[in-house]
Amino acid sequence: MTALGAMDLRGRPVTGAQCRFDPELHTGPDGEESPDERAARELVAAQVCESCPLRAQCLELAMQIRPEFGVWAGFTAAELAVDLSGVDLSDLNLFAPDLNEVA
Repeated sequence: MTALGAMDLRGRPVTGAQCRFDPELHTGPDGEESPDERAARELVAAQVCESCPLRAQCLELAMQIRPEFGVWAGFTAAELAVDLSGVDLSDLNLFAPDLNEVA
């Protein structure tokens, strides 16, 4: 998720992304991590994503680039690898609130 930490993949600044505060929470540590530690970290990262005003945009980007690691829009890379083409994304409550209300 490093790309959303400060800049998106187009090189534009991302100012509302919640993951920018603790990018390692979403990408994982540089060193080893036990399966239990990883599961706990990914759960917390997904909870952070729930309140992010850019969650819908993050999911759209993740579906385009199909990341191999990290938590994107509250989903792990493994979850994003599943074909979501038949899923109604509005059921996932991803759509951002009015950004004027968030500020």
